[in-house]
Formats: sequence, C-alpha cells, structure tokens
Amino acid sequence: MSSGWQQSISELRAQGDAARASGERAGSLAADGARGVRDTAIAVRYAAEADYLRSAQALLRSHLADRLPPRRLPAARIWPGFRDMWRDRVLHRRGGLWRAVPDNADLDQMRRASPGPRLEAVIEQAEALRASLHGHRQRDSLYESYIPDPAGSLAGDPLGGNGRSAPTLPGFPDPAHRLNRAFPQGTGFRIQPGRLDEFDQLWDDESAVHQRAVTFGDEVLALLVELRLNGVTPPAGRLRGAGRWIAREEALVAHRPKWPAKLTGFQIASLAGTCWLVLACTGLPLTFGHHAGLLSHYTWLFMAAALIACTGTGIILRYLPKLIQGHGPRAAAPGIAAALLALVVWQGQGPLAEHFFAGPYDRYEREYADGCLAVTPYRHNAVQAAVADGVLVINPTNGGPTLRLGPAENGGTHPLRPLDQATRTVLDEHGC
Repeated sequence: MSSGWQQSISELRAQGDAARASGERAGSLAADGARGVRDTAIAVRYAAEADYLRSAQALLRSHLADRLPPRRLPAARIWPGFRDMWRDRVLHRRGGLWRAVPDNADLDQMRRASPGPRLEAVIEQAEALRASLHGHRQRDSLYESYIPDPAGSLAGDPLGGNGRSAPTLPGFPDPAHRLNRAFPQGTGFRIQPGRLDEFDQLWDDESAVHQRAVTFGDEVLALLVELRLNGVTPPAGRLRGAGRWIAREEALVAHRPKWPAKLTGFQIASLAGTCWLVLACTGLPLTFGHHAGLLSHYTWLFMAAALIACTGTGIILRYLPKLIQGHGPRAAAPGIAAALLALVVWQGQGPLAEHFFAGPYDRYEREYADGCLAVTPYRHNAVQAAVADGVLVINPTNGGPTLRLGPAENGGTHPLRPLDQATRTVLDEHGC
C-alpha cells in the first residue's frame, strides 16, 4: 500500500463529502435564501462537483496506467478580488462540469482494463455522464422557429402544436441549424412536432449530470479503496478548492451595492472626478513615449493607453457604487480626492518625463554645468554647445579645450561620458 495513494484517496474522499454537502446546502437555500447567497451556494456546488469529478478521473487514469497518483488533485482556484466574476463564470458554465465528463478515450481505457464488478460500475456511470453531455449538446437542436395559429392563443397552446413550421434559410434545410435559430423566419420557438419524448429524455439526462458526477466519483473511490488500500477506507484528508466555502457564502462573495437608478449631483461629481483621473493616467504612456523618442512604436503606446483606460473603467464600475453610498456631500468625497490626484498626475507627468528622458543639453547642465563645472569656463552661460553625429560638442567662449561628450541623444537615459583624452583630462582637473 503506497502512502501516496493513501493520501490521494483521502483527499478524494474529502472532495466527495464536500460535493454532497454543497448539494444539500444549495437545496436548503433554494426556497428561503437570499438571491446572492443562493447563487453563491449553487456556484460552490457546481465547482465542488467538478473538482470531485476531475479528481476521480485523474486518480482513475493513474490507477489504470499503473502510475503514481498526482501530487495534487485538481481543485478550483478562487482569486481574491474577482470572486463575484468567478461566481458568474461558474454559474454560466456549471463550474466546468461538462468539460470534466470522461471522453471516449477514457472509456476505451476503462474497457481495456481487467474486468471486475467495481470497474463495471465505474464504466456504467461514465456512460451515464456521456449521456448527460449528449443531452446538453443536443437538447437545443430540437427547437424550431414556427408561426403561431392566428386563431389560437399562446395560453391554450403552450407547445405551439396549432402553428406551422417557419420556412428555413436557403441552403440550410435543418430547422434546428444555428443560423435558422439565430435568424428565425417565424415569430416563436417550439419543440419540433413528434420529438417531445426525445426532448424529455435529453432534458432528464442533462439534469441528472450532478447526481451522476457524484455517483461516478463514489464508484471510483470504492474501486481505489478496494484495489489500492485493501478495502480499508481512509479518513477524509485535506480539502482544497471550492468545498472550503460551504456555508460561508457571504464571506466568499460579499454583497456589492448596485449603481443607483438616478445619480445625485454629488454622485455625478464623484463619477466625473474618477473619470478625469482615468483620463490623466491614460496619457502617461503617450507622454513618456513622446519624451523617450518612442513615437515610432505608437501601436504599443496606444495599446498601453487603452489598457489603462479599460482597467480604470473596470475599477470605476466595480468599486465606485460602494464609495458613493454616503449621503449629501459625503458622496462627493471620492470624486474630490480623485480630482486632486488627477491634477497632480496631469501636471506632473510632463516634468517627470522630461527629467528621466532629457535631451543632451539638459543632461549636460544637470550632470556637469550645474555641478563640478559650475565655476569654470564650461558653465552653462559661458559655452557654445552643438550636437553632431551623436556627440555633444562644448566650446568655451573664453577659450579652452573643446569637450566631446556622448551619447548625445534625445530621450536618452545614459549619462554623458568623455569621448576623447582631452575631454577626460579637463573633467579630471575639475574633479568630475
């Protein structure tokens, strides 16, 4: 008995317990739970079941291939700050449950293994999951566009049996084709006549995916306990993933205030101040790119500006409703703070860019003329300077050796260095 297998099977058992507990929790909140808490509980259920199904498959593949189990079982990652978006994505995709269903290659691997009652039960549940996936993919293909009977009523004919099928688009005779459903020629949708029983079967298979996923995991767990641990069921191990958030829905996804239906004057001021801040930050790449001589790479500069604009807009949409919940002038406080910060960014980005990406004349004054050469014939108001072929030439008006410094380039960040022996001698004499 391998300690790695024992640990992995213990963690799989913990995920199975979490999948069942999450289903019970979601069911208990179905009737009387708040909508936000109920949606979060359903998302936790979907993610916990997907974790259980993926982990069971990972261990089953390793067992059938006679390999060591994976060091860590698959588990959902929930990043702080994006939990509400995680919940919406999980609800939309059922936690990735459909992608976790065993594929044909997995079924072939199971069928090639040594037969046994436990393995037969696993194969049966895998085939049931495949049937659920088939129902999910094919159910919508049984709908068609139709033209209701003018003499009938929708209340008396909910299935549209008294109407007639709408004509299909030229070249697409199948009424369930995506184009025929995207551009319907009728005024309503119904199940195709004579296919109601097939629709009900597909619907039942699709709805049963949650129970089948848990049952598949349980059968895999029983198989591994029997063949890898000699029938000794280990205690539940460490739980990771979405199962840790069962009965902690409010801590997982906190309530976020919605945008007011009508903004007050103070709230509009906050919105204007934050938008100005985003606009000021959007100009940062363009300002620094201009002073750095990177306008030839304008595509990247505009992409960076667009990224800042999109990020700032997302932050406003996400966090500003909570900040403007105060009454009266308190609702304008975030906008005032943002406007002051925007003023600093707007006025300060130009001088800051000039400081870091200065031209050769400014760099000469900063590095030499205002420093070690401030009281020499090479001070800034006693020389003639010119740039030729990347070389800054300094000629003192009162006579003296000519200085040659480089690299002399606009938007450069490298310090000016002597380019000949005469220049180096002058700088050494003045302690530069």
